[in-house]
Amino acid sequence: MPETNLIPSTRPSLLDHVSSHGTQSASYMQLIRDDFSTLSGIDIADIAHFLCVLHGRHPGVVDHAANKTADMEAREWLVEAMDGFSAERAFLTKLTVAAGPISGVRAEDQSNATVLAQRKALEMLSQSDRNGCALGASFALVLDWQAIRPLLEKIAIKLSVEPRELTLPSSQATISLNAELAQSSAVERAINFGVDQILTQHRGLWQLLEARRNARNAG
Repeated sequence: MPETNLIPSTRPSLLDHVSSHGTQSASYMQLIRDDFSTLSGIDIADIAHFLCVLHGRHPGVVDHAANKTADMEAREWLVEAMDGFSAERAFLTKLTVAAGPISGVRAEDQSNATVLAQRKALEMLSQSDRNGCALGASFALVLDWQAIRPLLEKIAIKLSVEPRELTLPSSQATISLNAELAQSSAVERAINFGVDQILTQHRGLWQLLEARRNARNAG
């Protein structure tokens, strides 16, 4: 997996970086945020299905990170994040079932294979032996989920699924833990790498979803 360098040496805060390079930066998410009614039932099924493919399987990013992390400072945060994402996986599954099956946009559609490859990349990332890498991935996932979750709540209401309370660690707790752990330059670089890889995969997912929507509309 090639290392990216989205975070410069003089970098913005972790929260600002996630906002600038994660889900909120995707043009498709901006379109949805401006007008949720633009989504068709098929669009909603796509979002639920592919998010479930990427993050609906156990063990996930945070679970793998917990197995790779020995830092005592991170244990409480990791336990809360694991419990929170266990509930999120159940929520995603409900939305996926309620939304119904997806439709291929063309005979040679490889969307499922693409997202499965993304999931494999995240599994490798979150099982990295590089100290801080798996935690960085977990930090980015928890923070970027704050941008994804409001959309899932709107989808739940649309599908008559009762939205559930989000129980992930707060953004402030995540940022504070990141600052506490990123004391050495080596660990900081590893955390930043993990952050960037999650954000890259999330942007790729939203680009895929937008491309599928555009292909359907063009057809």
